[in-house]
Amino acid sequence: MLVVATLGLVVNLVAFTLLRSGSKDSVNIEGAYLEVLADTLGSVGVIIAAVVLQVTGWTWVDPAMAVAVGLFILPRTWRLGGQAVRVLIQAAPPHVDVARVSADLAALVGVVDVHDLHVWTLTSEMETASAHLTVTVGADSHGVLDQARQLLQERYAIDTPPSRLSLPTTLAVTR
Repeated sequence: MLVVATLGLVVNLVAFTLLRSGSKDSVNIEGAYLEVLADTLGSVGVIIAAVVLQVTGWTWVDPAMAVAVGLFILPRTWRLGGQAVRVLIQAAPPHVDVARVSADLAALVGVVDVHDLHVWTLTSEMETASAHLTVTVGADSHGVLDQARQLLQERYAIDTPPSRLSLPTTLAVTR
């Protein structure tokens, strides 16, 4: 038990080291990192349990160690699962106030209406948005779109490719 756990610990420490830096960049890598972290802690727990078992004969120490490792990993797994679900359902990032984004876009010179606004996390650490903007007749539509993209990028760190913001084919007339 002790030999296998020690070998497992060495392998897990190598994987842990390789995945650690990338775990903040991707939900997928973070999931792999947490799996290796759990395995590493499990190996340490088995080593401790093996030593305690040999010295004291306490057979309950192995399952107790497994429960402790599981309780340590549970909140991290819960958080990661929540992030993955938010990406899958295309929910707005928690730090983005969609109503404020809509108001800021509507405040751009030449914008009459903002509708069909949708903000979501495309991949880890990459938010995107789509919207339809109605502008006044005679407004520089390309200039308005450029201002909207710049506003989203600078104020909200939202990447919006040109195809995501659009103007309706019929422009509204304001008085």
